[in-house]
Amino acid sequence: MWALTALLLLVPSGGRAATLEKPILSLHPPWTTIFKGERVTLRCDGYHPPLLDLRPISTLWYLGHLLLPSHKKSIEVQTPGVYRCQTRGAPVSDPIHLSVSNDWLILQVPYAAVFEGEPLVLRCRGWYDKVVYKLHYYHDGKAVRYFPSGAGYTVPQARAADSGRYQCSGTLRIPVEGAPMFSAKVAVTVQELFPAPVLRVTGRAEARGGVAVRCETRLHPQKRDTPLQFAFYKYSRPVRRFDWRAEYTVPEPEVEELESFWCEAATATRSVRKRSPWLQLPGRGSPLDLASTTAPVPQATALAPGNQPLSFRKPPGSRSALSVTSVPNTTSSGLQFPAGRAPTAGPPACAPPTPLEQSAGDLKPDVDLLLQEMQLLKGLLSRVVLELKEPQAFPEHREPLETPTSHFAVSPGTRETTIVES
Repeated sequence: MWALTALLLLVPSGGRAATLEKPILSLHPPWTTIFKGERVTLRCDGYHPPLLDLRPISTLWYLGHLLLPSHKKSIEVQTPGVYRCQTRGAPVSDPIHLSVSNDWLILQVPYAAVFEGEPLVLRCRGWYDKVVYKLHYYHDGKAVRYFPSGAGYTVPQARAADSGRYQCSGTLRIPVEGAPMFSAKVAVTVQELFPAPVLRVTGRAEARGGVAVRCETRLHPQKRDTPLQFAFYKYSRPVRRFDWRAEYTVPEPEVEELESFWCEAATATRSVRKRSPWLQLPGRGSPLDLASTTAPVPQATALAPGNQPLSFRKPPGSRSALSVTSVPNTTSSGLQFPAGRAPTAGPPACAPPTPLEQSAGDLKPDVDLLLQEMQLLKGLLSRVVLELKEPQAFPEHREPLETPTSHFAVSPGTRETTIVES
């Protein structure tokens, strides 16, 4: 019987089902955790057929995969689980997870998704509304707020960083105040209202001259009716302040330099503001490449929001090529090539030496000479030490040993070392 009812519900009526959206399931009061024995109301808002329709069943309710015996627009429940609803011909609604607790302390969070810029409200409740004293709220294990007695904790404008696991602790007087009690941890996710915008080139503005750009972003499907405003900047200077238009015409530049622009999208209350990456546009007289709107090219590149443009100056139009003078058909090593078959680009040996290579080549003979002198000096010192330790090893030295004095004479022409002993 229930399977037949579900089948009739899914049959389109007059072709309208193809365009129906999923119904909206709401919870009253709006807390996903309740104490054992409490009841809450679920309401399914969507398309409902008129009373004269031959199929009066308009709403189906599901607890998990179980079909509930109720077809009203709203129902009262006290059983934990995942609830969904469905109206005739429409998809199944988004779920609501209801938790039932038998603890002394519970942390209640709203059932609906919390988006950026919206208030995030948390409530710590004692057993059947007993007053909670010395109340602490925790976010990912860190205490974020303290109240002497029971009170709710509110984040006025939630951000993505406010997502995480929340918990509360406090004391109850039953009948006297005892040790602190802790609630179970509850996961909270702050949904992104819209991603960071991207500034794109849409083409040339033929009527007024310049380049047409657009600040593009996309609202979350559940918040697609939220109005956004846009502002445009050149470097750090605003060129158009916030209004409802997402398009802007960049005037024709007066100099032949790259110019950097970025845009900002925000809600009307400015509770959520996000900026785009940099967009570099070519200077006067440079061709505009529309491919830069999807991929970075030299004429228009996108940089990260926190990065400043590295360079905005165009490279000169022409640069003189390096001229290399070489002997035809001959390399620096003396190899001969047949006529008309000389290499177009010489090997690395043909390249002129750099100043560093020249200085290294000039110092090499002096370094070799210094090493030779150090070797000779080492030999002389070794002989002196040996004679001091073992005089009998050198019978020719019966007189008091005198340390020979060595003089080094260097001939610049032959680079040879002469040792003169005195």
